[in-house]
Amino acid sequence: MTIVFRLIVVTSLLLAFRPAMGQADGKPVGTGAPVALQTSFSPEINGIRQVIEVKTDDVRKPVLLFLSGGPGSSMINNADKYTDILKTRFTIVQWDQRDAGKTLKLNPSPVKPTVALMTKDTYLVIEFISQQLKQEKIYLLGSSWGNVLGFDIVRNHPELLHAYFAVNPVISQFESEQELLGVLKQHFQADPFATAELNAVHIPFEVDEDLFYLRKWLFYRDGKQNVVSPEFRTGFLQWSAAWSPVWREVMAIDLPKSLTSVDCPVYFFVGKNDIQTSTRITKAYFDVLKAPRKELVMFHASGHQIHQDEPVKFQEAIVRTLDTPADASVTARK
Repeated sequence: MTIVFRLIVVTSLLLAFRPAMGQADGKPVGTGAPVALQTSFSPEINGIRQVIEVKTDDVRKPVLLFLSGGPGSSMINNADKYTDILKTRFTIVQWDQRDAGKTLKLNPSPVKPTVALMTKDTYLVIEFISQQLKQEKIYLLGSSWGNVLGFDIVRNHPELLHAYFAVNPVISQFESEQELLGVLKQHFQADPFATAELNAVHIPFEVDEDLFYLRKWLFYRDGKQNVVSPEFRTGFLQWSAAWSPVWREVMAIDLPKSLTSVDCPVYFFVGKNDIQTSTRITKAYFDVLKAPRKELVMFHASGHQIHQDEPVKFQEAIVRTLDTPADASVTARK
């Protein structure tokens, strides 16, 4: 089935059930029979075809869109492992960003990615999903780098969101990278080779090897032995050749200075053992951020990949927000 034909079929199916669809406080309403949908869209968005996957047993369920980490990474292939509970309450939507995953396989970006380009992509993807699924608002989740895109939506288009989930978010990455470098130097102080490479790191990053050495020894500390191989170095530097300009933009983001209040509920999910995006920095930002509703959930057995380290607690924490009274002001840490 061609992409265009599939889009027509799916759109027609959704339109046929439109009278039975709707939302109230993020919960499905309507009396029609449930309409299941499992499909992949690849519309042209912002000058490039982008892959969007939808899975639901009832299209009336509120949409939860995931913004992958990276940049340049995909969450699609392993999604079933951390959405098996979520799919009972949400329509799950995964999107492979430009130059990542299935979108990259379909077509490389015709221009070099930038933060501005990809935040526009994000807005247009949300607009597309909202139109296709006939939902005025969605739930949005950003993982790591995905929060660069997600907080832009929170800042500029809060009217599109029921709530935002910030998972191990990028908050003040310049400060976070400095903190990480200090932690790694302390951890590897008895290792002369690691120490020499870490001492060569400049922040802000001047060359791609700066970020490479920092991530190499972070991953080694986390037990990934392959990072000392020539193959890992080659692969990482290929990634950084494409994405280091974007990451330098990310290093300039400082949300405590640029975004002190938001107009939609925000839930922070933080891995206690995360040193890639500093837990301390995230907690400090949470304390000062003004929001109609906010909560910080601590994942005590997690590092930077909460959805992989504690998938059940991760999902249960999201589902619990659906049952929180709309007028509640939640600030408890758990």
